[in-house]
Amino acid sequence: MSRLRIFSDTQPQTPLSVHHDHADISHELSKIGVRFEQWEANQPIAPGASQDEVIAAYRSDIDRLMSEQGYQAVDVISLKPDHPDRATLRQKFLSEHTHSEDEVRFFVAGAGQFTLHVDGKVYDVLCEQGDLIGVPDGTRHWFDMSEAPYFVAIRLFTNKEGWVAQFTGEDIAQQFPRMTPHESAAVA
Repeated sequence: MSRLRIFSDTQPQTPLSVHHDHADISHELSKIGVRFEQWEANQPIAPGASQDEVIAAYRSDIDRLMSEQGYQAVDVISLKPDHPDRATLRQKFLSEHTHSEDEVRFFVAGAGQFTLHVDGKVYDVLCEQGDLIGVPDGTRHWFDMSEAPYFVAIRLFTNKEGWVAQFTGEDIAQQFPRMTPHESAAVA
């Protein structure tokens, strides 16, 4: 089940509020300019489907976003718990950072945790199958996939080559809850 926990950025132990309803999550995130949608495939996707088959299943929503937001490229990324570089890949995005373009991810399968730091609050978003999140450029955030990652995600880019993390140097990400393997496995 998708989840949004909102914390004060000085109180990582106790959320100010917790939301599980998609409409509530979308409403709360829209207040800070973050897109949160639910998509459904327009055709069945078999396990192990190719990138082209995955993209084809969501083509109408992808085209809509590309038209609305000017995204130029789309791809699919997949990670499983047995990936040999999973720890290195996880560590890469666990520190607070920004990007010079939007970070847009749609979870075809599995789960991932985006945590956003905006205006003195921390928005911890557990995204699961069917969820799209669009984090605006310049938004401070971090991403966790747990110690046992499992997800297939569609990514949209304005300029795929330009998608680079600029780390803030702050240690705030280490103070807030991480995604647990249980949360990742619950949707696998």
